[in-house]
Amino acid sequence: MLDAVLRHLEALVSFDTRNPPRLIGTGGIFDYIRAQLPDFKIEVVDHGEGAVSLFAVRGKPTRVFNVHLDTVPSSEAWTADPHVMRRFEDRVVGLGVCDIKGAAAGLIAAANATQGDAAFLFSSDEEANDPRCIAGFLAGDHGFSEAIIAEPTRCEAVLAHRGISSVLMKFKGEAGHASGAHALSANALHQAMRWGGQALDLVEAEAASRFGGLSGLRFNIGKVEGGIKANMIAPSAEVRFGFRPLPSHDIDALHLRFGACAAAGALERYEETFRGPSLPAGDTASAEERRLAARDLADELGLPIGNAVDFWTEASLFSQAGMTALVYGPGDIAQAHTADEFVTLEQLQRYAGTITRLLQNNMSGTTTP
Repeated sequence: MLDAVLRHLEALVSFDTRNPPRLIGTGGIFDYIRAQLPDFKIEVVDHGEGAVSLFAVRGKPTRVFNVHLDTVPSSEAWTADPHVMRRFEDRVVGLGVCDIKGAAAGLIAAANATQGDAAFLFSSDEEANDPRCIAGFLAGDHGFSEAIIAEPTRCEAVLAHRGISSVLMKFKGEAGHASGAHALSANALHQAMRWGGQALDLVEAEAASRFGGLSGLRFNIGKVEGGIKANMIAPSAEVRFGFRPLPSHDIDALHLRFGACAAAGALERYEETFRGPSLPAGDTASAEERRLAARDLADELGLPIGNAVDFWTEASLFSQAGMTALVYGPGDIAQAHTADEFVTLEQLQRYAGTITRLLQNNMSGTTTP
């Protein structure tokens, strides 16, 4: 089994699916996967701007496995060609082997070793924060009630993670000479800094919030830009920030609170540029109910349950659509997005073995441990 996984993984790594620049087409890696699944019904959809999905189904499953094929860009810190997989005694190195082409290779190997009902959704836009593939799939009459999303979780089932929201803010000021008495209030950068202080206080006040092993509100001001020079009042300023709420947080309510941290009349624009719901999705009561359903699914499938995580995954989109969703995949998130990214052979073997067991036992979506 491991030899088959590594053979597929070597091929998958050789395809350049870096995202950005969002230049992924319907051929290449998708032609390879199509050829490896001859007994599956295949549908490839181009959603535009490098977002391509391949849906493969065999039989009549009620559970879908999802894995993304796109990777982050490589960096100059790589010690060898990132698109040539290198094997060492206990691991393999290559762009995407951990996040998360190793899982894609495991799914293909497991499919070829079994004949049970199976459904795989391969996508290519996860790293772009523009989940067209998942949105397109969920908008259709898919008929699935359960989803297992592959991300690096060390082969443990993750039942909960934070949401994510990114925001663009623009502050307005009044240009003038910096010697003027009104510079303190008229300077857009000053308004941005005051907002930042209030926003940090808001985040610190959420430190006691809890859900499923997670605590507090994650927050980051990623970019502040504005002004012209030291002796000129800044007429405008731009701030980009993001926060990662708990499943029990109300994202819309948090936006109102962050917006209210700005002085009256200081804001020209407050725009959410990306939102990903938490896992499980829903309000506090329904999120806990869905977490328990995911726990029951993991127990039924014989998957070890891991801790909730701080990073975001597209599993939350399946949960938001009403499906029981969990995250399960090989590798450690600490290796994701790093130079000389690696995944251990033990993790690849364990993942492929687990998926093989699930597919062998899967008869029209009914699984026995």
